[in-house]
Amino acid sequence: MEIHIPRGGQFGLADQSTREGYVCDETGADGFPLRTDSHYSVIMIHGFLKGPTHKLALLGLAAAIQLGTADPRTGSWILISAQSALDPPNKLSVTSLPNAVHVVTSGKSHVDFTAKWDGHDTSVKGNPAFNEIELRRIDKRQVEVKEKKDGAVVATVLDKVSSDGNELTSTTSEKGHADQITVWTRSGGTKSAKDFFAGEWTQDMSKTRLRRGLALKIEADGKGGVRFAGDFSYSARFDGKEYDLKNSDNDTVTLQIVDAHTVDAIYRRDNQIAQTDRWVVSADGAQMTLTTTGGLETGQQVNETLVFKKQ
Repeated sequence: MEIHIPRGGQFGLADQSTREGYVCDETGADGFPLRTDSHYSVIMIHGFLKGPTHKLALLGLAAAIQLGTADPRTGSWILISAQSALDPPNKLSVTSLPNAVHVVTSGKSHVDFTAKWDGHDTSVKGNPAFNEIELRRIDKRQVEVKEKKDGAVVATVLDKVSSDGNELTSTTSEKGHADQITVWTRSGGTKSAKDFFAGEWTQDMSKTRLRRGLALKIEADGKGGVRFAGDFSYSARFDGKEYDLKNSDNDTVTLQIVDAHTVDAIYRRDNQIAQTDRWVVSADGAQMTLTTTGGLETGQQVNETLVFKKQ
């Protein structure tokens, strides 16, 4: 059976400048020529899908519908609430010593060092981003830490303990990057009036994400896909293919529109599914909820529910 296709169509879809059906040279049981629907390019045989064309037609129809559906996430959003958890959580241990401090971190990164408060550089092992630090006490509740790589400052961290001594906020400033805020909650150790930093701390992911003021921008790319910009970025289409990520621990993302309000994103790392996101936009389009489940490179499991408000 030969189908005569008018010029101008692409990707298996008809040229939308005409609504006329295509005519093929095969006739049906009643002697009339078979026609195709020019809108979806689905071969119809007097109202019924026939033979091996059935599966192809359904696939073509699904693709056409999906390509014509806008991403409900399109717009600019700001994070307004967060419920986040890591298992096991990132932890920080600070032990006060005479004119020095012993610091150990575990979780996403592991660092173990002892440094003096004399402003001299101290060697640090276990972190590829820096290999030296310099400590300076600002006052009894604030400390400045300079992270250095081979003598050059790569980041400055301001640590501040709350007035009740139960919360530690670390603000990391790095040239060319937005400030990163990490919040820790006291989980052990005895409070000391001599050193408010001493004790055991556990990272509070919910406050960490919220206080960063996480903002998202999602816009159509004019090619049936979207451009996503947040704490990582990508450009992708809703075609089941994998697209590269930028500034992410994961490698690729695959997008799928579930319905008019819901988008699923599947992230892969080393060709394995590492994380799944479900984005649900409210009926009025004013609020968006992100539910994330997955694992980090460290083996930690992450579960998050983040709520965004449209700007």
